[in-house]
Amino acid sequence: MTQPDAAAGSGFRPTHVVPYGGLPAWEAPDASRPTATLDPLLPVQLLSRRGDWGEILCGNGWSAWVDGRLLVTVPQPPDTADRPITRGGDPRPLLARAAGALDRYRAAAADLAAGTSDAAAFRDATRGLRAGVVVDGERVWLYDEATDQWSYGDGTGLTTFAAGTAPSPEQPPAAGPDPAAATGRAPTRVTPPTDPAGAR
Repeated sequence: MTQPDAAAGSGFRPTHVVPYGGLPAWEAPDASRPTATLDPLLPVQLLSRRGDWGEILCGNGWSAWVDGRLLVTVPQPPDTADRPITRGGDPRPLLARAAGALDRYRAAAADLAAGTSDAAAFRDATRGLRAGVVVDGERVWLYDEATDQWSYGDGTGLTTFAAGTAPSPEQPPAAGPDPAAATGRAPTRVTPPTDPAGAR
């Protein structure tokens, strides 16, 4: 691993985390060089790729090379360069639904592990379950299975981050009441005045 750079920590922005089992790291993209092991779920910033190798930077300024295919991507906040985030929405209902789905999955997995159910019962118990929550400090990404979209929140509200379906087609404006039917006569039409100077 490359020695820490004091300045590197100031611009550190994690793009990935190390998988649950940890990850071997090398000082160069060469498996014969000395290795170190990165801790599970350690946030890292992917700097570059060279084939399957990924050059990463850690929060303390250490850099190393890892198998880039094994890094777990961290969702990024929406790009607000062109427009501000539209605030709205309460994250609590989505959090409650995600917690409920996770509880159901946990119970089904516990039954399977304990031998009180089989693979078919596990599939039945988890069929249709969908949940997604990523929490990174004050930032949160929540999946809404009802609308098939991800929302991003930062404590002040939620905004749509990504959707799994195409946007709905624009609906034509609703037709207003027919003035002729309401009054029994044709509506008044406004015509532009005639220009006296131009009339000959």
